[in-house]
Amino acid sequence: MKYLLDRIDEQILAELKANARISHADLSAKVNLSRNAVRVRIERLEREGFIKGYTIVTGDGRSKEHLTTALMFVYRHDRMRGGDVLQALRKIPEVVACDVMTGDFDLLVRVESAEADRIRQIWQQIAEMPGVRDTLTAFALSSVIRK
Repeated sequence: MKYLLDRIDEQILAELKANARISHADLSAKVNLSRNAVRVRIERLEREGFIKGYTIVTGDGRSKEHLTTALMFVYRHDRMRGGDVLQALRKIPEVVACDVMTGDFDLLVRVESAEADRIRQIWQQIAEMPGVRDTLTAFALSSVIRK
């Protein structure tokens, strides 16, 4: 039987999304449960798949405010056999997201760099990949929602 989230589980998840490093003591105070009850609920949320993992995003010590973001729409020669392009994209550290899309273009690649010229270099690298037919790049002017 699949476990259903209650209001407290949802509060715990919201608090962990806001600060994954919050202590069980601080979290228990926010949701009005004991530390042990919070720990048990977190373990259950992990076991049931509501929490799939924890991650850390490393940086170069600079503020996120100085990052330039570009969205690159990538058209491949062959959508079904374009895995080599995906493998190459995985190796570029500034590529922070890549989604396979339906419609006119194949991939939506999100690139973040402290230097706009580095984005140009990445664009050139992607455009020259053997499996890539064409690209379209748009720079983000600002980010208003980021989760």
